[in-house]
Amino acid sequence: MKSRTAQINRKTKETEVLVEVNLDGKGKISIKTGLPFLDHLITSLSKHAMLDLKLNAKSLDGIDHHLIEDIAITLGNAMDQSLGNRAGIVRFGHSSVPMDESLAEASLDLIKRQYQRIDLSIERNQIEGISKEDLEHFFRSLAQNLNICIHVSVKYGENDHHKIEAAIKAFAVAWRTAAGYDEKQKGVPSTKGAM
Repeated sequence: MKSRTAQINRKTKETEVLVEVNLDGKGKISIKTGLPFLDHLITSLSKHAMLDLKLNAKSLDGIDHHLIEDIAITLGNAMDQSLGNRAGIVRFGHSSVPMDESLAEASLDLIKRQYQRIDLSIERNQIEGISKEDLEHFFRSLAQNLNICIHVSVKYGENDHHKIEAAIKAFAVAWRTAAGYDEKQKGVPSTKGAM
């Protein structure tokens, strides 16, 4: 079976981001972004998607927005690249994940057609030191760079931390299913014969 790995090193005048991903890993994780809550979210993604992930990022201009955006871009590109031509995958994944009083759902189609609808239902302006708009931007930038169709929705909840964590875990579990191997599937899972 072909290795499903990718390594991307993105360097701009604003940030340096290195991502190494192995889709067929066991959840081996090394995350260093300088933003503890973002580390926590990406660690949750890696753990529940059961992928090995090494992510080192540093800001060169001290602006969190740039760092958060470039991490999402690089991570999304690496996950996309690691899928290769997407032959033999399940393709679709859905997950509903509770976290205490919050519930989030994610539905994915790993077709190479970008579409994203993301509703995190965040109410506070800042969660664990990161602005609401930057957390929303992280999810959108990640989704855009995955090159897939993705719907993520927080159905209800009271605690914004729980909402966001449920959303990333729902995405991770749906990804694990969709990116998993389908033993019955020969070639690309599409009636078109191409993704």
